[in-house]
Amino acid sequence: MMFNIFPNKKGKKSKSNENNSSSQKPQQKIIVDIHERNSLVTPYLHEFGADFEIKSLKTGDFIINDTIIERKTVSDFISSMISKRLVQQLLELKSYKKRALILEGQIDEKGFNPNAIRGMILSIELELGIPIIFTKDSADTAKFLLVLARKQDKDKSFSLHSKKGMTKKEVQKYIIESFPGIGPKTAEKLLKKLGTIKNIIDTPLEELLNLIGKKANVFKIIHERY
Repeated sequence: MMFNIFPNKKGKKSKSNENNSSSQKPQQKIIVDIHERNSLVTPYLHEFGADFEIKSLKTGDFIINDTIIERKTVSDFISSMISKRLVQQLLELKSYKKRALILEGQIDEKGFNPNAIRGMILSIELELGIPIIFTKDSADTAKFLLVLARKQDKDKSFSLHSKKGMTKKEVQKYIIESFPGIGPKTAEKLLKKLGTIKNIIDTPLEELLNLIGKKANVFKIIHERY
């Protein structure tokens, strides 16, 4: 299928979506930075019937209501790490109440040191407090943006973390789940067994390996120097 990579600024629906337009849910307009105009995300937004407008943004790549989103392909993410531009770009997002980073693509285990990438991911989530959304390709990114636009229209108080305040246990699980490869069941298992986040961090790697297997290797990053 061929896409018009320069769609109408107002994001008119493609013919494939016109017949379904009446069944589409309302959505907030997606503001797309002019530098994303030639990316593959923009034609997919057009194809999926998103309501979007292209503007020059001072920071970030997309704005939906009061949420700003930076998009990085894995290769962009790595080059920004090397040039040390990444942290500054993400710090600029903090002027918005709600913010997120989309990391698009698969981390190549044979390329740039994947543990360096994972370490940066942990720093972004735990130290900068910016949620990361992992997408597999441009189409997946466009679908995520469209879902977020619809959710924000339905609930203006939509949060990337939770619609309501989290309980202490939910916060504890959320922090442990932020480590790559650690899902809800594993996080709960560690917290039930070891009691606190500090105990998990202080537990020798050998013991963690006995508890959850190779997943425990992700906690090595805690003891590595920046």
